[in-house]
Order: sequence, then C-alpha cells, then structure tokens
Amino acid sequence: MVIITAGMIGVGKTTLTDLIATHKGTKAFFEPVGENPVLPLYYADPKQYGFLLQIYFLNKRFAMIKKALADDNNVLDRSIYEDALFTKENHSSGNISDAELDVYMNLLNNMMEEISVTKKGRPDLMVFADADFETILYRIKKRGRDYEQFDDNAELRAYYLKMWNAYRKWYEEYDASPKMRINLQEYDLEDADNRARVLSLIDERLQELEIEGK
Repeated sequence: MVIITAGMIGVGKTTLTDLIATHKGTKAFFEPVGENPVLPLYYADPKQYGFLLQIYFLNKRFAMIKKALADDNNVLDRSIYEDALFTKENHSSGNISDAELDVYMNLLNNMMEEISVTKKGRPDLMVFADADFETILYRIKKRGRDYEQFDDNAELRAYYLKMWNAYRKWYEEYDASPKMRINLQEYDLEDADNRARVLSLIDERLQELEIEGK
C-alpha cells in the first residue's frame, strides 16, 4: 500500500505523513527541505533560481516515488504528482521562462510514463491536507523558518495566497489515484483525539477502496 500526502506548506502535512506511517507501521518519505541548498536561494531570488529549484525537486520526487512504488509499503510527504503545480505557478509569475517550462514538462512526462509502466503504476490513495488561509499563515509563522516569513514581504504573502487557491483547483482535477481531503483546521493534529479521528477517516477510505494494509 502506497499513500501520498499533498498540501500547502504550513498545513501540517509532514505531521500527517508521520502519523500515517506510524499507524501503518511503514516508512515515511519526507520532502527534502532541510537538506535543500536551493530553497533559501529561491526565496531570496525566485526569478534566478525558480527553474533550478523545480528540477531539484523533480529529481528527488521521481526517485522517491519509484522507490515507494517498488516497496509497495510507504507514505510520501508530497510527491511528483503535485510538482508541476509549483512549476506552472512559477512560470505564470515570470520566474520560469517558456523554454524552461517546456524542458521541465518534457522531462516530467517522460518520468510519468516510466512510473505508469511499473508493476504498481500509481499510489493507492492521495490524502490532501487542507486548512483556511489564515490558519496556514499562522502555522508558517509558528514553525519559524526565516526564508518563509512574510510580515515584511507582501509579495511572499501574495504568493502563499496564490498557491492556496491553486491547490484547491489542483485537488479537484487530480485523477492519478483515489483521493480524499482532510481538514487539518477542524482536526488539529496537536490533539490526540483529532489524530485518532483522522486515522479512522483514512482507514475508512482505504476500506471503501478495498485496499489492504497493516
């Protein structure tokens, strides 16, 4: 069984991923943020480093999904399936050129074709972590990564709002696997009862899909 989690920064996706992996007794693949040398550069100068950041993430996510699908017993914190969302938004913002977008999309399509012909072919379930925009902003501030802070950066705050809206459209259009939405504003994972309820909702969805897992 392979589950992927998706959602905006600050929503609680990494906590959710760890929770699911522990519950299922499996390995969690986490998004390469702390070890990413390009991300702080991108926040400082998105037009200079937009394309490099997307290629960095694409390479990491391709390796992660291949390994997860081969093992068939993993949970992934963000995956290759939402990678193009960020690239297209960077393109629309002028951070990535038309030529760079073409190179990226050709590379992504080749990777998707390779994934589709593997034995498993796709994840069993995508869990979308959601919350309202003000909750997202609060959690971004709370976790305190310097390059993510927006109090004196109206452009960055506007980018967060743009991505928050883009994620809703992305979720509605996502069709690579079965999916479900978890409201992590209603079910704040700092509360033990909420953690239990969220896991119960995921288990119920897996049962509906007749997917076996631990």
